Amino acid sequence: MPLDFTAIDFETANSSPASACSVGLVRVRDGAVVAQTGWLIRPPAGHDEFQEWNVRIHGIRAHEVAGADGWIDQLDRLCAFAGADVLVAHNAGFDLNVIRRACEVTEAPTPPYRSLCSLSVARKVYDLDSYKLPRAAAAAGFGAFPHHDALADARACAQIVIDAARRTASRTVHGLAEAIGVRIADPLGPSAAKVRTAA
Repeated sequence: MPLDFTAIDFETANSSPASACSVGLVRVRDGAVVAQTGWLIRPPAGHDEFQEWNVRIHGIRAHEVAGADGWIDQLDRLCAFAGADVLVAHNAGFDLNVIRRACEVTEAPTPPYRSLCSLSVARKVYDLDSYKLPRAAAAAGFGAFPHHDALADARACAQIVIDAARRTASRTVHGLAEAIGVRIADPLGPSAAKVRTAA
């Protein structure tokens, strides 16, 4: 089984995890980036206020997403790109919670994605004074990039896992997780993870 996964990053309009306003996705096959995409998202009603703190971080403003697809309209597109891959993100709990909460508030079924946290991977593989994404990505050989641009951040996450797999001679994301002692989160539980790994 090759090193296959999809890296993902969300930016949010405000402190609500449901307020996704941008997503970046990077597909990795056999340890190499083969496709990438990203788009703006119109946050769900009631979660669509753009707070100044968030705007200062990512630079996206309300008028820029006014004509963008809402969460329900773009969820199929996201799932079609990611397929059944493990999702990789830096602080993956945040990004998976965005999916979960945005689905809840729009009454959409939540896709049961497994996830691997590139922050946890970086902490195991590198010896750094900070494990924030730009520093961890630099350790992985990924140069300067526009941090908080969702696609650039997803690309940086992908590089961390690719580099970590190379350093540990791991052939799969599951092999990497096992080699460094981190967990692949599975919303369906450990038994489902074992079945998927064996498949």
